[in-house]
Amino acid sequence: MKKKTNVIILAGFLGSGKTTLLKQLLKYEKAHNHKTGVLMNELGTVSIDSDAVPGDVPLKELLNGCICCSLSDQLEKQLWSLCKENELDTLIIEATGAAHPIDVLDACLSPYLLEDLHVSGIISIMDATRWLDRDKMNVQAKMLMLEQIKHADFIIWNKTGSLSVEQKSVLESDAKRLNDGTPYVLTDYSIVELSQLFSLSVKERSEHQPVTAEKLKVKTWMYTFQGPVKKDVFENWLREAPSSIYRIKGYIKYEDQQIYLFQYSYGLPSYEKEIMKMPLRLVFIGENLDVETLTKGLQDVERMSK
Repeated sequence: MKKKTNVIILAGFLGSGKTTLLKQLLKYEKAHNHKTGVLMNELGTVSIDSDAVPGDVPLKELLNGCICCSLSDQLEKQLWSLCKENELDTLIIEATGAAHPIDVLDACLSPYLLEDLHVSGIISIMDATRWLDRDKMNVQAKMLMLEQIKHADFIIWNKTGSLSVEQKSVLESDAKRLNDGTPYVLTDYSIVELSQLFSLSVKERSEHQPVTAEKLKVKTWMYTFQGPVKKDVFENWLREAPSSIYRIKGYIKYEDQQIYLFQYSYGLPSYEKEIMKMPLRLVFIGENLDVETLTKGLQDVERMSK
């Protein structure tokens, strides 16, 4: 009997830490000599997170849409293609932060794929601070975050290091209230005992509330820099950036001529030195993005950096 490919679905709102966990899982699988494939979904036309996937790992990308709505028909085809083209031990699906995890699961349980795939479970990663402040977000965004916790087989409360004891207690209570019996951890940098993510079981699930990227009004926009900028000028602009920006990711070069992989989520920037010569562009993901204002602001950053 043909061995089935083990599938792990990474879910969670924009900027929660899914790609950070993906990189750890790929290292774990390589250390265990497992052949692993990745399917990534991005809302925009340009993929940034796929740079985290080593070149020897089979990769399929679904860009410029959400796999739970506009790209749902392509998801099954790409899954089938990954399985047929590669003899995989593990397949990791990183859904866009605007995706409902059950819609991804449904594709994996398609009659065309039942003989090829075994779903280990849905891992929901949630930015703890954003969760605690979710009442500031619109109704659709809050509903999606609730659904991502409610339907998880394992919950990772991420970025919890700076939280108080009371705030951590709220997270634990919410996990039990919304998804009783489901294992969870409180952590930073998506660090978790990885072996336990391969021994989950997909539970029986009730009807889910459909939430799509269109309902969320989540949009993407890309800005391309003409050259290096001054770090202090850029970060001054970033401090005044609108709260409607959920996520920024891409590559930026500062006056030291070093290129950095730049990520921004919920007001917190992070940098990682990049040794390759990458295009200097940032992808913005958020609600009702004012492209004209963002463009002027970034052009001012470039002008003030000369």
